[in-house]
Amino acid sequence: MTEELPTGAVAHLRPAEALRRLPGASGERFIALFRHGSLVVELYAPRGQDLQTPHTRDELYVIVTGHGVFFNGTERRAFAPGDCLFVAAGTVHRFEEFSDDLAVWVVFYGPEGGEASA
Repeated sequence: MTEELPTGAVAHLRPAEALRRLPGASGERFIALFRHGSLVVELYAPRGQDLQTPHTRDELYVIVTGHGVFFNGTERRAFAPGDCLFVAAGTVHRFEEFSDDLAVWVVFYGPEGGEASA
């Protein structure tokens, strides 16, 4: 269930609670936890391989646990817990060579097609 909070409310999302709900009924490795306006927060915990396709909105990943390599369409970079990765809408990207405990916060926001660069 995705939570929608009233204006002025505070969300407190915990990775351990979300991980207990994965995989989903159809094997999903992500769960949407919170929505507010254009903001959507999910927890993503791929296992084996990351089969993502480009998304239609800008997103941030914050690494909760695990390590590996992140491919952002043009380059590969190592990542570890605490790292924050930005992916512009429409960019091919994926996690590679990642540990079995990988879990990341995923934050989608803004309009379809992504925000314009300033």
